[in-house]
Amino acid sequence: MKILTAAQVREWDQYTMARLSISSIDLMEKAAQACTAWIADRIPDNIPLHIFCGKGNNGGDGLAIARLLSQMGREVIAYILEFGHKGTEDFQINLARVHQLPGVEIRFLQPGSQLPVFPGDIWIIDALFGTGLNRPLEGFTADLVTHINESNETIVAIDMPSGLLADESSKGFPVVHATHTLSFQCYKRAFLAAENAEATGLVHILDIGLHPHYLAAAETDYQLTDFEEAKKIYRPRNQFAHKGTYGHVLLMAGSYGKMGAAVLSSRACLRAGAGLLSVYIPGCGYPVLQTAVPEAMVITDPNTSYLSESPDDLSRYQAVAIGPGLGTARETRQLLLELLPRLSCPVVLDADALNILAQEQARPVLPHGAILTPHPKEFARLFGETSNEFERVGLAMRKAQEWQVVIVVKGHHTVIALPDGRVWYNATGNAGMATGGSGDVLTGILASLLAQGYSTADAAILGVYLHGLAGDLAAVRISQEALIAGDIPEYLGAAFLQLLS
Repeated sequence: MKILTAAQVREWDQYTMARLSISSIDLMEKAAQACTAWIADRIPDNIPLHIFCGKGNNGGDGLAIARLLSQMGREVIAYILEFGHKGTEDFQINLARVHQLPGVEIRFLQPGSQLPVFPGDIWIIDALFGTGLNRPLEGFTADLVTHINESNETIVAIDMPSGLLADESSKGFPVVHATHTLSFQCYKRAFLAAENAEATGLVHILDIGLHPHYLAAAETDYQLTDFEEAKKIYRPRNQFAHKGTYGHVLLMAGSYGKMGAAVLSSRACLRAGAGLLSVYIPGCGYPVLQTAVPEAMVITDPNTSYLSESPDDLSRYQAVAIGPGLGTARETRQLLLELLPRLSCPVVLDADALNILAQEQARPVLPHGAILTPHPKEFARLFGETSNEFERVGLAMRKAQEWQVVIVVKGHHTVIALPDGRVWYNATGNAGMATGGSGDVLTGILASLLAQGYSTADAAILGVYLHGLAGDLAAVRISQEALIAGDIPEYLGAAFLQLLS
């Protein structure tokens, strides 16, 4: 699914109006009808609704919603924020329509006026500002937003929580903290940043009938991996396949006290479909791996506590994964730096492999198209600190192109920066996966898909999606609280079955 900028969404509106020969007020009515239907389905009839409207088109949406709810017999109070101008034409049309109804009480707010007193047991609808906002709120408007947030009432934002910028960071700005956000037609980047979670709440994308041809032709560097996108990438098995068809993975992992990481990554690699798996581990891990993952072949390093020497005959592997539980011993560091230039197959670098690379003063020599999977702190150690998530995504985009690698920045909406400049946000996953070992599982999945012949870009996009989907399926069965990393590989089968449906 394409992620559009605020400017592109406005162009989409104009395109729809031209192609379908409808007016902007009629398009606004369709948006209001979609929001009203959502609100009516979820808010009990006896709950009063307090709707805050600016004088732009977002406020016009709010007034249209107020009118439609009033016509359904709902108790509605509309607050209009005064700025000393009449407002947009569509706002004025909807204001006139509301004035014709006896059921909507209208109250005007302006600088110096008393902020409203909320009686409790109400729902607040935020229609002050939408995607057109391009600067932080200040003065009376900022005070009003703070007042709304301190109400402790359920808040539904229309299009965007007021004060939130669609395409850049709003960190530290006064922003409405919505419980739900009702937006139109497609995701905005602001909805996918963890720093905005308190503002957006649960995001619901409503279809208001914008013309599909615009979206099909729109150019964007940002995409969201949803079910349809993942299904396009996924390749079902050939009925005449054998174990050699799906590749041989070499996993270099583990150190004394951290063999569990190697186990988790191994199980995930095999559950994700690799034909063969060899695990190269320190000697202390031999009985652990042979017992916990009998399907894997085990090769041991001469050192009993950590990896110190390169395994033989790297040419027989279709993918290599390095890092889970590896440790950063001096010999391990030297091994990694000498090994990377020799690899000709796709490679996944995670955890301590990334920490070792971060210690290097010069840019490391990496195989073309390598996949790096840092969490935010590892990313900062590798590439430098950033002040917000939008800066971090921008830096990931630049480094992916400069280094010609795929960078997977792990999080709720994991970011996948590709060497061609594109970025994919992931739609699956949940807070239950915020547990030790989840990243090791992802490493195994990615290496497995690479060995099966997926491109580095497709392996990253599909692998991250499957990882999150398996976590979602596990959470449904056992709860987010009880979920541990070892559960994720066990639900990969159910995740694949969904893609087959």
